[in-house]
Amino acid sequence: MAHTISIANQKGGVGKTTTAVNLASALARAGKRVLLVDLDPQGNATTGCGVDKLDLDFSTYEVLLENQPAKKALRRSAGDEFDLLPSNTDLTAAEVNLLDNPLRERRLSMALEPLLPDYDYLLIDCPPSLSMLTVNALVASQGVLVPLQTEYYALEGLTGLLDTIERVRERFNPRLKLEGILRTMHDLRNRLAAEVSRQLIEHFDKLVFRTVIPRNVRVAEAPSHGQSVLLYDRYSRGAVAYMALASELLRRHQPEAVMQE
Repeated sequence: MAHTISIANQKGGVGKTTTAVNLASALARAGKRVLLVDLDPQGNATTGCGVDKLDLDFSTYEVLLENQPAKKALRRSAGDEFDLLPSNTDLTAAEVNLLDNPLRERRLSMALEPLLPDYDYLLIDCPPSLSMLTVNALVASQGVLVPLQTEYYALEGLTGLLDTIERVRERFNPRLKLEGILRTMHDLRNRLAAEVSRQLIEHFDKLVFRTVIPRNVRVAEAPSHGQSVLLYDRYSRGAVAYMALASELLRRHQPEAVMQE
């Protein structure tokens, strides 16, 4: 049964979609069956996987609001690494339309449930806002991975997200937990980045992933080629970092697997 993780941060430009695509790729290379769900109306994860978001017969919009089976909308990422539930700007209308649905917080969870036996990991790329789409993602998930750029305002936005996670846990999904905080776009030479990193570890301790994603031009270039950085340049520092993140995540879940056996 799949472990479902939302990749969320209401602050844009922190490497959220980059992390979603590259972690999906890294987990697939580690032998895991992976589905990436693009829940962002911008559809950047879809494009980053080499899928044309303007040429979709079915997307997350039809799955959420027109009761189309999720399996019908699935596409394969570039390099045939993992499956993708794609998105485009049609999803913008979902915010308003979901408000009139009596099960509005659970639409995604209900749609993904038939797919859970087919995968080891479901990763959900959330929009950069604490919206109804993000709430749907959190209700459908066991964990939340928070990419956080190590900069001055990083900790400010984190409070709102943690409050939302807590409210969702109390009202809809008691199994939801903070999977971990991932430091992204990290510059080791920057003293401010080092200070923010220190504060994160001081406040969140082991919830901060040991893996750090560095600023890396190959990571930035890969989406324009419709590829993960592991396909684009597997020897780059960014690719190595995302493989390390996948390994760390898998190690964290090992005790759960042993307990289930």
